[in-house]
Amino acid sequence: MSLWSDLSLGVTGLQASTNALNTVAHNITNADTEGYTRQQVELDDRRYITISKTASAISFQQAGLGVYYSNSKQVRDYFLDKTYRTELGRQDFYEVSKNTLNEIEDLLGELNGASFQESLSDLWTAVQELTKDPCNSVTQGALVSEAAEFLERAKSVYNDLAGYQDNINYQILQDVKQINAYGKQILELNSTIQKIELGGEKANDFRDQRNLILDKLSSLCNISYKEDQYGSVSVQIEGEDFVKGSLCYEIWLDIDSQTGFYTPYWPQNSNYTVYPGGDSKNTDDTIFSYDGKKGDREYNIDSAHVFDLTKEISSEKRTDIGKLRSLLYARGDHRADYTDIKYYDKIKDSVLMNIQAEFDQLLHSVMTGINEVLENAAGVRTLAAPPASPQSADPSLPDYYDANDLTIYNAIKAQDSKWYEGKEYKIYKDEDDGYNYMESADGSPLQLFEKSTTDGYKKYAVGSDSYWVYNEEEQPKYNNRGQVVDSMGRVVDPSTLADLKYSLYTITNTRVNQKLLQTPSLLGFRLPDGSEDTKTMSALKSVFTDEKYRLNPNVIKRVNLNEYYSDLVSQVSNSGYMYNSIYENQAKTVSAAESAKDQVEAVSSDEELSNMIKFQSAYNASSRFINVVNEMMEHLISRLA
Repeated sequence: MSLWSDLSLGVTGLQASTNALNTVAHNITNADTEGYTRQQVELDDRRYITISKTASAISFQQAGLGVYYSNSKQVRDYFLDKTYRTELGRQDFYEVSKNTLNEIEDLLGELNGASFQESLSDLWTAVQELTKDPCNSVTQGALVSEAAEFLERAKSVYNDLAGYQDNINYQILQDVKQINAYGKQILELNSTIQKIELGGEKANDFRDQRNLILDKLSSLCNISYKEDQYGSVSVQIEGEDFVKGSLCYEIWLDIDSQTGFYTPYWPQNSNYTVYPGGDSKNTDDTIFSYDGKKGDREYNIDSAHVFDLTKEISSEKRTDIGKLRSLLYARGDHRADYTDIKYYDKIKDSVLMNIQAEFDQLLHSVMTGINEVLENAAGVRTLAAPPASPQSADPSLPDYYDANDLTIYNAIKAQDSKWYEGKEYKIYKDEDDGYNYMESADGSPLQLFEKSTTDGYKKYAVGSDSYWVYNEEEQPKYNNRGQVVDSMGRVVDPSTLADLKYSLYTITNTRVNQKLLQTPSLLGFRLPDGSEDTKTMSALKSVFTDEKYRLNPNVIKRVNLNEYYSDLVSQVSNSGYMYNSIYENQAKTVSAAESAKDQVEAVSSDEELSNMIKFQSAYNASSRFINVVNEMMEHLISRLA
């Protein structure tokens, strides 16, 4: 080879070493940059020139043309990335459950410096004191005031639970917006990476940005992804395309007309109908108005939900991955009350709805239990439904049915469409006999707890007599989206939904009788013969002491009301401890996966300094080689001259 070729050979070494040193410097500079993956230098031989071919020689005589900087590759492990992202999503799922239960425990444990347990104990103490001296206006007043305090604190706790439900609902909105933003960023980075790498360069820094977004996206939802031969990544969320090709299929949000709760759904999978007069230029693609309309389209999302929350929470089924899914579970689909205990399988996975229902059941049991004791004292009786077949007129026979009751039943049924065959009702005859024990001023049975907007009893005329009939609580029916529906399965309009809810003795729809607050002595507890009503006192105590209450259908143990709240708090504490343990174990798993990932991907200062010395030495060697060739050329030229 000529000296000029040798000089060129040295130059390639200088260039390759310089590029390698630049890569090392880039690694060291970005050692603390979030999401940065260390880059590794690859140097390759340039092509060889064959000088001669001798058959007897072991190999051909060849001369190399130097070295070149062939690649700066990212050092990543696909399987570690996948493991890390899956476990990170699972950690965030259980973190939501842990935080929610901790918040609930705080709400139940303390309220303005006094625990709710204290208000329940105070009410029980007031009942005990009343039974000692039932005709004393002081003990009567204490019962009414403690009942009012008890209900007021219960409303505060329930409202705080509802407020936290709204807070989670807002987090769902923000997380969906963040997911959509990540999708758009991945789409832009796909385009940038393709443009750069089509020119033969490596877009490593942009790949780092995309990988960081995939990490963050994996914490929000269960994702799968795949990179094609052009360097573009396609992403799926819960098995549905999210980023594919040149499109990002954004998640949209439906707003429930009854609760205002957001439900994420795929617009491409939903059905819609076009209606005239809509604004087709409405550009807010993530939020709908309360009637479910967007532009000139009305959407039905029943088959388009992003998350199927009817599935069992299971690691095997991958239904415990992602913060957003956990938020939807925790929030639930409506404000729960005691009626939801009947549908417990539908609410048991929602931490907030479960507690709301069980807490409201406690209040409902207290309120209706005390009211029933007072009603029985007043003389309220149950009017049984008449049998379908003719009955005997002889009271001594088992098939006897009172003819007067039949008249009352048919007369009232004719006046109220809600009455139907086969139903029992509680009635009270309004008689002007001077005996008004446990009666209100209008003649209706006295109630300690009354509904805020509807009457507890309704008056009916039966011939010359008047009867007060108990207004039954109407049990709402729900569809698979948690919306209240009528008997035909149609979603109840929000304006009439209030009327349905107002028939219930729930925390939000009950107050202490205003007349009793003003005059507690209306309770009396003194029979017409002047004696104390000890039977009613015994029944009042049994409301709190009878072991007939269960937290939910899955709990076998029956407890009294004094133990009910303690068991409720214990349930929250035990669940919180369980989820906290799961979260801590999951955090360790994520930490281990992250450590293994960092061993492969993270920048090691010691390793980079070692590489710097190596490439600096190579650079010096190439420089010295060029100097030697230069001296030889100078020597030859000066000698020849």
